[in-house]
Amino acid sequence: MTAADEVLLRERFRITGSDFEHGGEVSARIKSILKEIGIPVEAIRRLSIANFEAEMNVVMYADEATLTLEVFSNAVRVEVADRGPGIPDVEKAMEPGFSTATEEMRARGFGAGLGLPNIERNTDEFVIESEVGTGTTLRYRVSWS
Repeated sequence: MTAADEVLLRERFRITGSDFEHGGEVSARIKSILKEIGIPVEAIRRLSIANFEAEMNVVMYADEATLTLEVFSNAVRVEVADRGPGIPDVEKAMEPGFSTATEEMRARGFGAGLGLPNIERNTDEFVIESEVGTGTTLRYRVSWS
């Protein structure tokens, strides 16, 4: 194991489904933590976008999730594992503009179908695994030199 592989910080956060009132709080807390420990501004910007999109997907679609944050000397890795309905067609869900948002979600300003594509676009590595009836797990990483 090299120094770059050593986890400098690991924190877990709980996200509650349907909690629109607190949606975005976890991603805001993570942004503050990353600023405090001196992560590069551009990496924080990219992670903040990915984390907010992932968090709001949990709020909109899942029952609950755990977001695990791992900070390394040159990267941040995030895993969001939810308990929810899962995604029947991941490939379709990755298409910009594809959305299964309800009218209520759209009325709140969500549902443009850009969440997952925004996560992928703002990260250096992105993996999505989903099982219908069980849930979805996102893993992504942002690195810097």
